[in-house]
Amino acid sequence: MPGLLRARMAVVGHVEWADMLVVDRVPRPGEIRDAREFSAVAAGSGSVAAVQMAKLTGGATFFTALAEDGPGRASGAQLRAEGVVVYEGVRRPPQRRGFVHLDDDGERTITILGDRLVPHGDDPLPWDVLDGIDGVYVTGGDAGAIAAARRARWLVVTPRVGETLHEAGVRVDVLIHSGKDERERLVAEQLDPSPRILVTTLGGDGGRWSGELGEGTWPPEPLPGPRVDAYGAGDSFAAGLTTGLAGGLPIDEAVRLGARCGAACMTGRGPYTAQLDLRDLEPAGSTVPGEG
Repeated sequence: MPGLLRARMAVVGHVEWADMLVVDRVPRPGEIRDAREFSAVAAGSGSVAAVQMAKLTGGATFFTALAEDGPGRASGAQLRAEGVVVYEGVRRPPQRRGFVHLDDDGERTITILGDRLVPHGDDPLPWDVLDGIDGVYVTGGDAGAIAAARRARWLVVTPRVGETLHEAGVRVDVLIHSGKDERERLVAEQLDPSPRILVTTLGGDGGRWSGELGEGTWPPEPLPGPRVDAYGAGDSFAAGLTTGLAGGLPIDEAVRLGARCGAACMTGRGPYTAQLDLRDLEPAGSTVPGEG
């Protein structure tokens, strides 16, 4: 997709060190089951989005917070190996962790351990880097971090950021929420100032958007292969949408790019193995749509 490799992308958010267990089904109460496969990865919304952006554009910047322990250090190392530039505020252990059951129905069931570690505006991080960023997706941070993220040309957020969205008092360009989650719907309706664009995802039914750029819908994207599991699909969608807008795509094409990212992610084990990767497909001399 021409132009995306020129978009400068960032994420402001959190990391979860996730133990991923592949099982035929989630254990019933009191039951013991064996896992067929096991892996441990740096995951969570922020990590998934940052890696997806790197695969679309050749690199991404991630402002986060990591604990000074083994899982925290391993998280930073894994993300850097994926092409992500990581700037982290240092926190006391433990690093937030998650246990994820990936079952034969392609679903993921998650148990979280520990507090969400997010970047703060007063962390000694190079926030001025965001002055040159085309698009940033925020999954977590205090009010100062969200205000810093507003330096980017496109600011996209999730309602899971919580009350700090209200505290920051900045107008976001895009709020992405699940139309099947009542709590996220309420945050979207009550946010003041209201977002320029509201994007509502509807799972297998596609989704809709409305706001300053008009309104519209998109159909579900066919999976490019058999469904394996759903972990990371929603945040891959958000990363694709943010990257599309930052790269100059109109909203209808940006949501379709997000849908492609979400569908591709669902065909691989865990968040990263099947994410849409455009790094080897960019034609020489391509430009951002609308330029040149």
